[in-house]
Amino acid sequence: MNETMVCAVGRVATQPVYREMASGPSARFRLAVTARYWDREKNTWTDGHTNFFTVWANRQLATNTAASLTVGEPVIVQGRLKVRTDVREGQSWTSADIDAVSIGHDLAWGTSAFRRAAKAETAPVLTQPEPNWETAPNGSGASAESEDQHRSETAVLT
Repeated sequence: MNETMVCAVGRVATQPVYREMASGPSARFRLAVTARYWDREKNTWTDGHTNFFTVWANRQLATNTAASLTVGEPVIVQGRLKVRTDVREGQSWTSADIDAVSIGHDLAWGTSAFRRAAKAETAPVLTQPEPNWETAPNGSGASAESEDQHRSETAVLT
């Protein structure tokens, strides 16, 4: 399947909107991408046309986007471009959406402190009990001292 992958560099234009959906978390925000060029006559940088994209993020990317981005921040968005046209109240509308794969701060404009997202930790489930390796081959039990040592070694390993 062919898809148009894009990388857009711009600024967050609207506060991300976070929603819990049946399919998982989803977030969206508007991205403003303004072309800049060097004007030789004025000897200065000049802003050109601004394009606006609706950026969609899903699952963990949605959660991290809502927690990390605010209006005005410079960002880089990579994802699938989807151009849609429809008719609303007799007028034809065209929208450009980006189904984001990756979103990050543009470090050319400042610094950012990365924090790994916390995951819910679950204890490992053992399907069968841990064997007692101190049991003698003849079936006689190990001493209480060696069993205590085994428990402390197991605790260190897990």
